[in-house]
Amino acid sequence: MKHRFAGLLGLGILVASVAMLGAAPALKPFERGTWQSVLREHAGRPTLVHFWGVTCGPCKVELPLLGQFAKDHPGIDVVTISADLVPNLPAATQSMLDKAGLSATENFIFSDGFVERLRFEIDPAWQGDIPRTMLIARDGTIMTIEGSAEMADLEKWSGQQLGTH
Repeated sequence: MKHRFAGLLGLGILVASVAMLGAAPALKPFERGTWQSVLREHAGRPTLVHFWGVTCGPCKVELPLLGQFAKDHPGIDVVTISADLVPNLPAATQSMLDKAGLSATENFIFSDGFVERLRFEIDPAWQGDIPRTMLIARDGTIMTIEGSAEMADLEKWSGQQLGTH
């Protein structure tokens, strides 16, 4: 019994070590209170928050564009939140983020069976349509884009936030 425990402990240490060596951060659970936490953690920094889902057709097109945007704009915090109405599959969600070049960003997945409560915390008027992008300015002002975001609009906003336009 001691040997099996020691082996499992060693395996746990190995997994933790590999994770610290640059493996993609795991999907974080998005639950009650997470939205306020995201707002606090990114306060004062321009932040793009993108709500999407594995089963959303437009999201599949938009996600790689956001991956390129994140790469091209290191001064903008990018947060993705998988908010699919269909129960999420974490492996499929992570795979799509990896392929889109978003695995290094802060990524969440809805993890509360009462998704209406999560959406209400974010925006009481939100009915769950995705894709949805919220642009949070340095001063905390939020602009919401319902449906797919135009990359030209994101470029203009990021330029205003970073003082390059």
